[in-house]
Amino acid sequence: MEKITNERFNALEWHDAIIEKIIIDRKNPGKVDTIVFFIVWTDGTKSRLCFEDVYWADLNMNFGVVALESIYSAFSEGRECEQVKDLYKKWDGLINDVNLNYYEIQTNSTGSLIKIISKGVCLCNNGNNREAGKMKSLSDVISHIKTKLLNS
Repeated sequence: MEKITNERFNALEWHDAIIEKIIIDRKNPGKVDTIVFFIVWTDGTKSRLCFEDVYWADLNMNFGVVALESIYSAFSEGRECEQVKDLYKKWDGLINDVNLNYYEIQTNSTGSLIKIISKGVCLCNNGNNREAGKMKSLSDVISHIKTKLLNS
């Protein structure tokens, strides 16, 4: 599991990658607020993209199209982004010390637009990461992320 920077996120080969599944985990609100994307890259590599400590999300998604959910583009920005600044204003100074990032994913197939504001994102390449093969569930993934973040 690799925590990635905004620069690394932006450098990923997003165009025509496939979103296989999205999981939103709120079983422990305020402590575990996670959104996990299961991605298949154009080279066939499968990854999990885990947005951790999510503060806000807008999943404006369209359904009913019989096609794989391919990605058109994706990008991220830091706290200087207008969407993040707006969120800080809504919290009226209570989270000014929290470093947040903005992530946006636009799809080809359905014209969906996904926006997420979170502390960060981790990438786990299923085929290239031994630890990924050992993880059995979303709980294992989240526990692993939390351990990695606490130890970094």
